[in-house]
Amino acid sequence: MSPTDPQFLYMILILPSLFGLTLLGDGINKVVHEESGGIISVVFGLIFIGVVIAAYVFFASFLKA
Repeated sequence: MSPTDPQFLYMILILPSLFGLTLLGDGINKVVHEESGGIISVVFGLIFIGVVIAAYVFFASFLKA
């Protein structure tokens, strides 16, 4: 499986995306229940999802060639 294979691209992006969504969901749950650290989890979840999107755009540019 080469790094330019679409299956490889999706495989390396799905698990990190799920982790980012977990951080985001945990943060939202903490914010709703007024617990400490909720905003931090939301921010890190959004940053993590942003990094995954940036990696997708970066790797997808190799697939167009």
